[in-house]
Amino acid sequence: MRSITATAILSVVMLSATPVVMGGSPVASATAINAAPVARTVTIPAGTVLRLRLDRGFGSDISRVEDSVTATLASPVVINGRTLLPSGSVASGYVSEATRPGKVKGRGRVAVRFTRIDPAGRESYSIRTRPWVAVAPATKKKDALTIGIPAAGGAAVGALIDGKKGAGIGAAVGGGAGTAAVLTTRGKDVRIGRGATISVRLSTPLTVQAD
Repeated sequence: MRSITATAILSVVMLSATPVVMGGSPVASATAINAAPVARTVTIPAGTVLRLRLDRGFGSDISRVEDSVTATLASPVVINGRTLLPSGSVASGYVSEATRPGKVKGRGRVAVRFTRIDPAGRESYSIRTRPWVAVAPATKKKDALTIGIPAAGGAAVGALIDGKKGAGIGAAVGGGAGTAAVLTTRGKDVRIGRGATISVRLSTPLTVQAD
């Protein structure tokens, strides 16, 4: 009888030491799952400026629409003391416009947009930026000089030939020559060289993982 009682007591002790099981998994495992870290995200608002240093140049005369463009982030994007996009992050995009100047009017114009950014050691993100545009300077003053100088020369020649009447004819001839020179010469193109720093703005918010 004493032997049976001792055996029963030992069985009760062993059962009380067995871990409780819920849903087929030990409580310890469930606790470990609940303690797993949760990734935090932060949203960079639209309008935030990205300062980018170009890895390759582009221009109105050397680029075509959809040519690829790459750059590195020159300054980190920091919000509330937390670096969300570190310096050196690689941004990629494309030429969205490349227009050569006309012979009569118009100026060289080139534009780029960026669509992706890849922070070192992190996942890459799709982005949308406003177009960054460069336009060649106007040449109206130069054109006026091109037209005016031959006109003055023609007037001088005409005056030597036939007084006032000759001066009028000479001015017309000289002016026509200047106009022809302008019409056969394109305006200025615009180029942005490798290593140049440009500032683009996000057109939509960007949500990134934060450390």
